[in-house]
Amino acid sequence: MSPADIGRESEPSGVDAPVEETPGADSTWFVVPLFNEGEVVGDVIRALRTRYPLVVCVDDGSEDDSATIAAEAGAIVVRHPYNMGQGAALKTGIDYALRDPHMRQIVTFDSDGQHQVDDAASMIAQRDREGVDIVLGSRFLDARTKPGLLKRAVLRGAVWYSNLTSGVKLTDAHNGLRVIGREACEKITIEQNRMAHASEIVEEIGRHELTVAEHPVHILYTDYSRSKGQSVLNSVNIVIDMFFR
Repeated sequence: MSPADIGRESEPSGVDAPVEETPGADSTWFVVPLFNEGEVVGDVIRALRTRYPLVVCVDDGSEDDSATIAAEAGAIVVRHPYNMGQGAALKTGIDYALRDPHMRQIVTFDSDGQHQVDDAASMIAQRDREGVDIVLGSRFLDARTKPGLLKRAVLRGAVWYSNLTSGVKLTDAHNGLRVIGREACEKITIEQNRMAHASEIVEEIGRHELTVAEHPVHILYTDYSRSKGQSVLNSVNIVIDMFFR
């Protein structure tokens, strides 16, 4: 039985491109939370699966056709009956990936087109090269990402707060692009259903004394994401995360 056959909720479709030169292609599951991203999720999944065929989308109670589009693009789709939040979706996806005995690591990857497959591949290679438990993406290790002034200020505040409370020294505490090794997946507990999960993951890294590295990533704040108000909304969610957990 291949990894993609385990507990299948919806059958992947399409033809996969050769993956021999892609680091970790046969042992990496991409966990993609999904909520009302029907306009873009098909392109995101198709681009991802040209290099990484093992993709599980967790549809978190979408009110549009996101789940159908993701399945048609080749992802395995697991559905929540109602919207529970991104933290809950990640937990469901990680639990699903752990059912594959060949899974060596998972990658958390957004469904809205902000993350880059090249960055994920480089992070997987870095984890293999350095032997760390987790590689976290950072927007602040190079100048490619252009968050707005409010977003940048909130993210810097979140880094200060997270470093203070977790004991884990990072440059970007709320980046959704992560590579998490299998043993770390088995140790980390995600109980915060919504945006507080990001700080919770960092605290779990500190609590379990997991080894961690950062990698520069390019987050695309697109016209699509701005039209949905995601940048401002995420800034508000981060503030709530920091002070009202």
